[in-house]
Amino acid sequence: MQQFFSYTVSGMGTAAIYAIAAAGLVLTYTTTGVFNFAHGATSMLGAFTYWQMRFAWHLPAPVALVLCLGVLAPLFGMLLERGVMRYLDGTSETTKVVTTISLMLGLLGLSLWIWNPSASRPFPRFWEGEVLTVGGVRIPYHVVATLAITGFVAIVLWLMLKRTRFGVSMRAVVDDRSLVALNGARPHVISMASWSVGTVLAAMAGVLIAPSLKLSALPLTLLVVNAYAAAVMGKLKSLPLTFVGALVLGLGTEYLRGYQGSLRISQKLMPGFLASVPVVILLVVLVVGRSPLRGQTITRVRETVQRPTWAGSTGMGAGIVLIAALLSDVLPRTDLFTLGRIWGLGIIALSLIPVVGFGGHLSLCQMSFAGVGMVMIQHLGGRGSPLALIAAAAVPAVLGMIVAIPSFRLSGIYFALSTAAFAVLMDRWIFLLPRFRFLGMDWDIFNGGSLDLRRTRFFGLSTEGNRAFFVYGAVAFALVSVAVVAIRRSNYGQRLIALKDSPAACATLGMNIKVAKLGVFAVSAGLAGLGGALYGQGMQSATTESVQFLSSLTLLMVMVVAGLNSPGAALFAGVFLGFGLNNVIFGKLADLVPDRLGWAQGFFDKLGTNTLIVVGLAGLSLGRHPDGFVATRLRPRWDQILARPHALLGIGGTLGVAYTARVAGLIGNWPFAIVTLVVLVFVPRVIIPKGPGANAEDLSGDPEEVMIRASARGH
Repeated sequence: MQQFFSYTVSGMGTAAIYAIAAAGLVLTYTTTGVFNFAHGATSMLGAFTYWQMRFAWHLPAPVALVLCLGVLAPLFGMLLERGVMRYLDGTSETTKVVTTISLMLGLLGLSLWIWNPSASRPFPRFWEGEVLTVGGVRIPYHVVATLAITGFVAIVLWLMLKRTRFGVSMRAVVDDRSLVALNGARPHVISMASWSVGTVLAAMAGVLIAPSLKLSALPLTLLVVNAYAAAVMGKLKSLPLTFVGALVLGLGTEYLRGYQGSLRISQKLMPGFLASVPVVILLVVLVVGRSPLRGQTITRVRETVQRPTWAGSTGMGAGIVLIAALLSDVLPRTDLFTLGRIWGLGIIALSLIPVVGFGGHLSLCQMSFAGVGMVMIQHLGGRGSPLALIAAAAVPAVLGMIVAIPSFRLSGIYFALSTAAFAVLMDRWIFLLPRFRFLGMDWDIFNGGSLDLRRTRFFGLSTEGNRAFFVYGAVAFALVSVAVVAIRRSNYGQRLIALKDSPAACATLGMNIKVAKLGVFAVSAGLAGLGGALYGQGMQSATTESVQFLSSLTLLMVMVVAGLNSPGAALFAGVFLGFGLNNVIFGKLADLVPDRLGWAQGFFDKLGTNTLIVVGLAGLSLGRHPDGFVATRLRPRWDQILARPHALLGIGGTLGVAYTARVAGLIGNWPFAIVTLVVLVFVPRVIIPKGPGANAEDLSGDPEEVMIRASARGH
């Protein structure tokens, strides 16, 4: 019995921290309508800030707490609202979620920049070593203080939201900002206060739980994944139910950990299973607790889903293959090996377009499907058989339909959370499973954490060489991009966009919504699996780190920033993430800086090696440019260039001269790359200057397309 009480006390301490973190999530979502994926990163930043003041600068604990939780945290919350969240009005749920994801990635990158992740940072508990003994059970003062703080937070939040005029105004802002303003309130001030309080709660949770996680950036950032279950139990609006959910989560996890020896489960499976308990609970709560399909209000957004032309799409595909073939003759083999992975990543990025761009279902697990594709190509393609590619697409497609089943009952942020839970489950448990025996067979999914992948052979032709694989990957990317365009131009694509606007209206008109959802998830997951196979073959040795949940978030964020509905954005995502474009750009800038400006060289070097902070900063601009820079900056001008043969001929001729000079040895690879970049990106901006005609409304095409564009623009 004493052991049971000990587990109960430990579980209640963990539950109290989950409750504080989940309360901050519920508060910001209830009062602003934005689900903050960066809540865990804010907790992490608060914990590191407190450590810096308390243990690095040796400030007294009360002073460090007041500065961290009473000054810096609320100021940071106000800055977030003023600089980022305020611009999300009129954007889709996808843009709002991806903005907070970009904030999460940026804060994680910032912490890795400031605090060396390899350094040891002891973070003792408050009142370390002092305990309270009750009935023979020793309760640390830290746990007692955590429980007391949680109770105080619960009472204060409930009184503020239910018993004060300001609290009622906070809840009203998310429903109708204009009506709140007409009643004399100031919506922006109210939203700023909500973000300030939510940030304080996040930082408080980080400070309290940091001693248990050894002040590690990534576990603290993903703390919020465990708090999701508690927040969802409260339906993202009820604080009492949220605290009950946190209690169930904390106690359940601790009891399972304490009594795992008496459970009839293989001890090989238990470590990953215990780490996955919170996400399993989240999946169960999401699937069981939400209501079926219901209507939704059609709101105007500032985002469009343009219909690509066959000429432009096939031209882009042919151009990609041609450029890849030419580059394969001039680039060194080492560069070709590095570049070989961009095509697989690009195809995984393309897989996001049907499910997120067309269908409006926010999937956060595409890299998990890619990991399954890697597993299939490794286990079945040992001799380079092309049939393994079919399995690499087919198995994830079936898995994608299974993941889509909760979408019959879930929508919006709730479905996004279910895909996040699936991705974390794969990370923490499935991909990490050791060799085990099941159904009379030996299973080793990720071969102990690393897969050695052999490249495919087609009719006796091998893609083993770096040059051959580079061209083969370009052909595969071009074919998949044309297939995605075909989906967009088909009647099925039209139905997906209509389903994105109003599921209830589509159901009323007789559309089989379940079949449409299963279909788009099967296609998307299959493409992700195929892309994962090529991505793994490009690396030739893949680890579980390459398909983590964080990788899915990064890929989605880059796609949305570049332009989610554009195949060109997928190519950019593949180059940026696969080739490390930021490292190349900022590395060259660092080389150009004079030696006397060492601080500037260090600044650019850190930006070059820190992809997270670069993509995070780029994602914060989504409120102002929700269509992405490819759709809003590059594509309109290229559409007009394609309609001007003389301009297209001039650009092609310039690139031809540059390539000839490179082959002849007159210029090196870097001058050739710079000329190509200038011609493809900057010359169109000069040829087609921005003016009244550049952004004119396009009223050509099918009537349905015209209506969609006009409605999206508010006409």
